Amino acid sequence: MERHFIARSAAGDRTVVVTAPSHELVDDVAYRERFRAEAENARLLGGGRPPLWLAPVVEVSGGGTGQPWSATPFLPMLSLPAVLEANGGPLPVRTVRALGAALAETLAEVHTAGFAHAGVAPGTVFLAGDGPRLVGYGAVRAAAPDGEARAGLPGLADDALPPEQAAGGRPRPLGDVFALGAVLAYAATGRRRPDADDLPEELRGAVARCLARDPADRPTARALLDELMRGVSVPLPPSEVRAPAGAPPTVVDAGSVGPNGGAAWGAGPGPGSTALDGSGGISRAAGALGPGWLPGRVIAALSELSSTVLAAEIEPAEAPSPAPADVPVGTGAAAHR
Repeated sequence: MERHFIARSAAGDRTVVVTAPSHELVDDVAYRERFRAEAENARLLGGGRPPLWLAPVVEVSGGGTGQPWSATPFLPMLSLPAVLEANGGPLPVRTVRALGAALAETLAEVHTAGFAHAGVAPGTVFLAGDGPRLVGYGAVRAAAPDGEARAGLPGLADDALPPEQAAGGRPRPLGDVFALGAVLAYAATGRRRPDADDLPEELRGAVARCLARDPADRPTARALLDELMRGVSVPLPPSEVRAPAGAPPTVVDAGSVGPNGGAAWGAGPGPGSTALDGSGGISRAAGALGPGWLPGRVIAALSELSSTVLAAEIEPAEAPSPAPADVPVGTGAAAHR
């Protein structure tokens, strides 16, 4: 979907992941501007207290004709397709359940603030030792403006694209839930859009509801989090739990706040929120991300990645030269795909 590079400063004291458009889109001026706008929105959303399990954007390229980019602090992590390759096949049910809970928790925060992520796909989900990280904010909006069909466009994974967004509809929270269902189906089977019968029985019902063609038949991200965390204990002292502030959210509540509708990002807990919802900085999904949540082969691959990055040497430039407009100042030019 996009190109990701690991870049390090010459002094070795700063390492980031630089994201840039795919080769097919790098010369599209309109796309470059949409990419830059979505990257800036992601940077603003990550300011202050970013949603749990969302990889924060800390720098964005300026305007002009140069190639746009965004930068995220480096963390040893692998994309979901790379994780399945390292594991030699689909992930265990426990891993998929924990992955889904963490991503649902993140999306619930994004949706409570009145936004749609519009970029959930296997290629934008990364796994680290302590949990997943979600990148790719606004990929659907960057691919094409609302009203234009998006199916078959470079930069988008069609299997994770909600049908209403493929037809040109505005990205909305329940579209993120569809995309999350596609991610979990892929993680559990190793195939894009598998038949329902191919899914593990423990996940079949939840994933099928996420993939409903009618958005009204899909659960909210909060409801999906509740389902995936059912039976998973979260050890917290009673003093950390607050009583619900109102009725729990329903499908019709999704995306009803935020720009054009109310609360701003980080404005505080929504209806029915508790300290366990992540609104107070405490992650419910963390209860599913304990020791053993990742298969051993994936842990080994993450360790290898970390060692490779630490051992990488930045070749000194032959002569001092101004930094190109499309590369972060102080970021090493050497990079790993």
